Amino acid sequence: MVPRLLALAAPCLLAGALAARPAPDLPLSPQVTRGVAYATADGETLKLDVAAPARGGPYPGVLLLHGGAWVMGGRGDLAGFLPAIAEKGYVVASASYRLAPKHPFPAQLDDARAAVRFLRANAKTYNIDPDKVAVGGFSAGGHLALLLALNPPPTDAGPSSAVTCAVSYFGPTDLSLYAKSPGVEDAYMVPFLGKACKTDPDVYKKASPISFASKAAPPVLMIHGTADFVVPVIHSERLLAKLRTAGATAELLTVPGAGHGWGGKDAERAMATAVRFLDTHLKGAR
Repeated sequence: MVPRLLALAAPCLLAGALAARPAPDLPLSPQVTRGVAYATADGETLKLDVAAPARGGPYPGVLLLHGGAWVMGGRGDLAGFLPAIAEKGYVVASASYRLAPKHPFPAQLDDARAAVRFLRANAKTYNIDPDKVAVGGFSAGGHLALLLALNPPPTDAGPSSAVTCAVSYFGPTDLSLYAKSPGVEDAYMVPFLGKACKTDPDVYKKASPISFASKAAPPVLMIHGTADFVVPVIHSERLLAKLRTAGATAELLTVPGAGHGWGGKDAERAMATAVRFLDTHLKGAR
């Protein structure tokens, strides 16, 4: 679905714009712990990196999910975001997850849920408020963030994988739209979902966040470039309309003329909007 180099470059452009700005010497200057094992699945040890303010708290938690068309990438792609968000008063984790085609859907959603449960189960260790956990992601990671937020979590025993709110940077919301482009579907949807839409439309529905839009949805912020030809902005526009029609809280920040990832002032404005959204729904700030 996403050109392979671009799939990695999009979050890196945004992270680079943040990393280029010197971090202020704040009391909340974060400490970063890398390579924390959060689950084991299919013989693979899944890991995350965590950035947390050095003192104070407990703080709201934020789980970040990387892009890469569900077939590539890793938690290190979002390294620049961890301290940038943590210094605002959050405990931020970036998680790797199992990749397709070796591990088709729903492995990626299962791993994202496991990461949320891990953060809640270890809330005291990482100084997290377990009642205030958000999820965010980029491209394929934005898709997973929305799917995790909107699809009701399993009622298993133990910590919940439900989230308080979600942020998606240019994540696809209706995977059936790619069935209109057979070459794209064969290259990206089939490795991820295992089948073409005409063969198994149900799996496309189950993997599409828009299928789960309801009044019960947590608040959602979507950020999308208007010139994105990889994940067209219609994905976010349609989900926005469906969530609002259902009575849920949803916002969309469009970046005029931007494609699948951007830097500079647009990246700074997008991040400021995302932090304000998190502050509103996790800290009660208005």
